[in-house]
Amino acid sequence: MQPENPHQARLLAALRLNGPQSAAEMAAQVGLSRSKIGQELQRLEDLGFVERAGKAESRGGRRSGLVQLSGDLRFVGVDIGATSLDVGVTNGRLDLVAHVAEDIDIRSGPEVVLRRAVELIGKLRAEGHLGRVDGVGVGVPGPVSFRDGYTVSPPIMPGWDRYPVREFFLKQLDCPVLVDNDVNLMAVGEMYCGLARSVGDFLFVKIGTGIGCGIITGHRVLRGSNGSAGDIGHIAVNDGGPVCSCGRTGCLEAWFSGAALSRDVNALARGGESAVLESMLADGPLTAADVGTAMRQGDPHALGLVRDGGRRLGRVLAGLVNFFNPAMIVVGGGVATGLGHTLLAEVRSELYRRSTPLATSNLPVVLSELGENAGVVGAAALAGDHALGIDQT
Repeated sequence: MQPENPHQARLLAALRLNGPQSAAEMAAQVGLSRSKIGQELQRLEDLGFVERAGKAESRGGRRSGLVQLSGDLRFVGVDIGATSLDVGVTNGRLDLVAHVAEDIDIRSGPEVVLRRAVELIGKLRAEGHLGRVDGVGVGVPGPVSFRDGYTVSPPIMPGWDRYPVREFFLKQLDCPVLVDNDVNLMAVGEMYCGLARSVGDFLFVKIGTGIGCGIITGHRVLRGSNGSAGDIGHIAVNDGGPVCSCGRTGCLEAWFSGAALSRDVNALARGGESAVLESMLADGPLTAADVGTAMRQGDPHALGLVRDGGRRLGRVLAGLVNFFNPAMIVVGGGVATGLGHTLLAEVRSELYRRSTPLATSNLPVVLSELGENAGVVGAAALAGDHALGIDQT
């Protein structure tokens, strides 16, 4: 099911970006007469895309009726991470109707992980959250050929290279399926439902097992010529240093990411440099989350890891800001959430110091408001955009 003409698609795009509106408000945005808008909205209501949403606030005369995207539409978002699998269901307005998550290992291979994703979709359907499926969006933690629906040489995903992810879901589910890099989808989620709501140009930086960046320009994802735009984790910050998962040395991701923090904090704990970390090691190998825990307990070594990583990230982002001039930078992902505003302070300090004054004169750098839900909401939004005729290619 898709809109019947470009006029309907433009109306749906206006409702997606700006929420419930009257016909008069939409007329100013799409350049159609009130009578034409009324005809198209009635048709969209008949097709199940929109619904009535009560009356607008009074401005002295008769109150206008509002229209919004339908609450009966159902879109599925599948967010596949290196160590986690999230499946969510949203309605047409991207309200999260249901959400389930569990731990996985991306190295188990595509068939194991994707089969489990389909099983979780079936679970949500059996629980009554998914009577219909109007589209599925899938995010994966690696480079994606958006046109073809598969990953291309993903560094942390053995066995996934050119695996037909989209075709796998198409065989299981009778609906449109779109596949993209997980960071791009988190950026889409923030654009529609987070702090970057309606911001036309911004960067979303994910710090998880690896590091990536979603680029939004003109309310659309910038993927580049072959889908690899935003792979900032493999920008070199030092000619030497640890070997990265991509096989090179000096990458930002090799210096500061969930995997890098885990490596470095365990080395500190085993070296006896920190009594706090050494005591935590008694419960098993430490993770990036333990860095945040030790930092909040006042451990200077954990704090040093966060500050060093924040400065390296800020240096890379300064180059991006000078080049791209975004209106906002949103930082998310499990590691960023765990390290919080201490990390953000270091990123801001280095970023503002190294960027041009004009580019940073009004540049907020903020933590994601959506948190762990950004990926599933963004994936569902991508599927929804396709169904609503909103071009995200």
